[in-house]
Amino acid sequence: MTRLNINGREFQFDIADDTPVLWALRDSAGLTGTKFGCGMAMCGACTVHIDGQATRACITPVSAAVGKKIVTIEAIGNERIGKAVQAAWVKHDVAQCGYCQSGQIMSATALLKDKRKPSDADIDAAMAGNVCRCGTYQRIRAAIHDAAQALA
Repeated sequence: MTRLNINGREFQFDIADDTPVLWALRDSAGLTGTKFGCGMAMCGACTVHIDGQATRACITPVSAAVGKKIVTIEAIGNERIGKAVQAAWVKHDVAQCGYCQSGQIMSATALLKDKRKPSDADIDAAMAGNVCRCGTYQRIRAAIHDAAQALA
């Protein structure tokens, strides 16, 4: 049995240790906000926080998350930084198709936890692994700057 702390709740799953965290979240815990994109950690759609670090859930085995705290898009709005990022996303009308947005928001939140006043270069570096096929990168950057100001 694998025990995981997800969004502050303890879950117990009968899954193999090498099962990606993504599938534990989606198939076993029923948390479908974290998306499957490429399965190779190249697009960022599956980004979650594991002990506060932005992590690609599609390639991270559950064995690497045991004893750690996993936070998903479903709970990020319960935190001050996550709430500010989500509000900025709405204000700047970032989402178009929306598929990548949970991963984008999780990466942006992790960035603002580490750097409260990120430069454009900081944002570009932190968000480089997140692909938006709709091309809303300028709005994403503006929303991150806006969230940073709201948190100041």
